[in-house]
Amino acid sequence: MALERWIALAFVALCCIYGYAAFFTMDHLLPAILQRNPIWPSTFPKILSVLGVIVGLVVLFSGKSAKTAEADTTKEQSAEDIDHRRLGDYNIGQALSLLALMVAYALFLRPAGFVGATILFLALGGFILGERKFHILIPVAAIAAGTIWYLVQEVLGIFLRPWPAFLM
Repeated sequence: MALERWIALAFVALCCIYGYAAFFTMDHLLPAILQRNPIWPSTFPKILSVLGVIVGLVVLFSGKSAKTAEADTTKEQSAEDIDHRRLGDYNIGQALSLLALMVAYALFLRPAGFVGATILFLALGGFILGERKFHILIPVAAIAAGTIWYLVQEVLGIFLRPWPAFLM
């Protein structure tokens, strides 16, 4: 089985676990007054888990592409296969930098506030991935962070500290 199918299988398993948590363990913890709301805090995780399972199953059960099938018949390595002997040719530095940025985002979320930490995370993530147009990158990150904060705070009713504690 190809690597992308193993990854899809692991992704489906992860989405099933996430879906189980969203469907069966989150809703009974809500107070009675919040259970009358049309949108619950578990609504988005439910949607994500269902969509994740669908996407994973599509990748898992999709037919082989023409390039992959041709490479399998000629025993040549296609461009889609990962060559473990040439890991230095891949963007491992970018991947590790993004993982470190995710950890830093989690650590700075409370002291810097949601909006500030998210703007910084999105801007630095775009920079790591190669975007250099800061006049576009920063406003887009600010709009995205503000929109997500508004949806979580006002629509879902979950308190999310937008600014650092010393500004509130």
